[in-house]
Amino acid sequence: MRNIGRIQAVLLDMDGTLVDAFKPIAVALNTILEEQGLPTMSLLQIRRHTGSGDGSLAPLFGDQWPAAHQRFLEIHDVLFLKYITPLPGSVRLLRWLTEHRIPAAIVTNKSQVRAEAQVARLGWNAMLRAVVGVEDGRPGKPDPAGVLEACRRLQVEGRRSLFIGDGTADMQAASRAGCTPVGLSTSFSATELENEGASYCFASLPEAHAWLSQQIA
Repeated sequence: MRNIGRIQAVLLDMDGTLVDAFKPIAVALNTILEEQGLPTMSLLQIRRHTGSGDGSLAPLFGDQWPAAHQRFLEIHDVLFLKYITPLPGSVRLLRWLTEHRIPAAIVTNKSQVRAEAQVARLGWNAMLRAVVGVEDGRPGKPDPAGVLEACRRLQVEGRRSLFIGDGTADMQAASRAGCTPVGLSTSFSATELENEGASYCFASLPEAHAWLSQQIA
């Protein structure tokens, strides 16, 4: 692989990249699917739906989505701070970035309030320069708005940053913002991620970290 040049910042997706927070999502989603007489979904199906981009669950419910979404949040928000687990290599990567003085930021399709609450619960605030979630006027990925906002807060050009994520929406948003998209093929295949703009793909976060350390050296 070619050296990508000077890296000034690393942006990261949250769910499926740094943390496993899918249990509350699965419980809430499958509850409302059952309530509406619809087939429930496997964890992989849910990961792929959420990784496809903002609003990807809406088509499952059609006109009932506004009410279903509200019901989803009622269930999810009882659990979302209880069931969140760092994925292998996430803490090590964040500490490594801190030690090398490389600014890091999370860009997630969670709401801003929920994203900040989860980062605080994990005790990661000191290792992150910014946490960018969805809020009014700032749509989620694959729209590049969140990625661009993170670059603005880190005072770095998109072309001088990497975006590491596990979803096709991550790759699309990073590409549109001018960042180098780095995919983790845990929910989508490397081919799927590359088709959506990934410049590099790895099987896990530790593998991506090992590659990144060679780029910085």
